[in-house]
Amino acid sequence: MPAFRRVFAIAAFAAASIAPAFASPVGMWEIEMRDSRYDVQLCGDGTQLCAELVWLGNGADNAENLPYMNTLLIDHARQTRPNQWKGELHIYGQKAAGTITQVSADQITLKGCVALVICKTYQMYRYNQ
Repeated sequence: MPAFRRVFAIAAFAAASIAPAFASPVGMWEIEMRDSRYDVQLCGDGTQLCAELVWLGNGADNAENLPYMNTLLIDHARQTRPNQWKGELHIYGQKAAGTITQVSADQITLKGCVALVICKTYQMYRYNQ
């Protein structure tokens, strides 16, 4: 392969692998089922991600779920690359290793895995009051 093609191929790969920076994930987010909302903040050293359950509704506001109000869903997840954090998720009493990816300014994907075998993915959307 001629040198100019090799340089062009490397430059194209590098450009494609750079993730765009989205607006800050800080704010209010609603889970895809529209039954819970989370206050997402930068925490710890200012680069970690935390999300606290602040609202339950549409049938989720029941005796089983109310004990989780004002608890962390995302617990000090560390940023691993632009728009992505890894850390512990607390999903209604269960702990899971989680990956949090901001896929756009208004969408976050949460993937939680227990024992790296049982995984579940959730979508969260920015909630504009």
